[in-house]
Amino acid sequence: MSEQDIPRSAPASEPESASVLPEKVPARASTPGSLTLILMALGVLSLGALAMAWQGHSRVRQLEQELVRRQEQSQTQASDARGMASRAQEVAQETSAKLALLDARLAEVSLQRGQLEELIQSMSRSRDENVLGDIEASLRVALQQTSITGSAEPLVSALKQADERLQRYKQPRLEGVRRAVIRDLDRVKAVSVVDVATLGIKLDEVARLADELPLLSVAERVAQAEGEARSAARLESKTDARTDPKARKAAGAASKPAPAPEGWEAWWNLAQSRWQELSSQVWQETKSLVRVTRINHPEAALITPEQGYFLRENLKLRLLNARLALLSRQYDTAQSDLREALALLDRYVDMRSRKAQTAAELLRQVQGQARQVAVPRPDDSLAALAAAGR
Repeated sequence: MSEQDIPRSAPASEPESASVLPEKVPARASTPGSLTLILMALGVLSLGALAMAWQGHSRVRQLEQELVRRQEQSQTQASDARGMASRAQEVAQETSAKLALLDARLAEVSLQRGQLEELIQSMSRSRDENVLGDIEASLRVALQQTSITGSAEPLVSALKQADERLQRYKQPRLEGVRRAVIRDLDRVKAVSVVDVATLGIKLDEVARLADELPLLSVAERVAQAEGEARSAARLESKTDARTDPKARKAAGAASKPAPAPEGWEAWWNLAQSRWQELSSQVWQETKSLVRVTRINHPEAALITPEQGYFLRENLKLRLLNARLALLSRQYDTAQSDLREALALLDRYVDMRSRKAQTAAELLRQVQGQARQVAVPRPDDSLAALAAAGR
């Protein structure tokens, strides 16, 4: 609706009313009152039409202003929308670029994850192989040490370490290896091998006692001196008893004979008692002065102190040879040297002394334990390790 439409409608109504009124009241047109009324009516109508036209014009202006305002708002919103669309497009481009970058990184991460899984699997396999290789190498080294030293301790230690390592590792595929290691450990422990260190300590103790062992020649002289000392002490005690008046009175009172018949029978009994007393004293003195012993090896009693020194040194050399033979696992040579050492003790040493008995007992223990013992090989463990490594 515009201003041109409204003025055009008002004049159209006036000819229409003018054309109608003369037709309906032709007789009153000539009167001045009706003409005034008509003019007044036309004026009122014109005023109303003008008011309506003004009102319509004002409304149109308001509508135009509102339309302009809304057009400006729409233009502003359109510009904002274009700016937002451009920003959204930029954000979309950035997002697409980031998405492409994320896809590339995701593909790279997936590739790295696959490589890492393969690496972990290869490391797990290599770790199992390393464990098996270490255990096998330690068992073979321990087996060589056992064959060199003749002791089962290196092999027992290696089997124990292998068992503890497999127990910590806890791999189901290595349980067969652990069971084989336990079986070999039980078999090796069941074998009583020669403890060379203990036997060496016993031989060292015998060598230390060699300088303190009493020889038969020295023992005979000591026994003879002791017998002479005892006899001298006995004679001295008897002399004191004879010279002591109280002892003589007590002895006389104790040995006072019963009343005997008078005459020659009394003299005979007295002489007989005196003779018996004298003969018993002579026998006692003879037994105290003379000592009869049996010597199985007469040459042992004739050894001089210088020969005794060389005898002890020879015994030490026999013990040293026996120890070297034990260390080199030559048990036949060790047994020969031990027999020679025992023969020296039995022939030249007084075996009644405690030290000699201790030395002989130690030598017999070493002789009984020094024997060849075969240490079993850990074949089950080696076979299980070879089967697990395939």
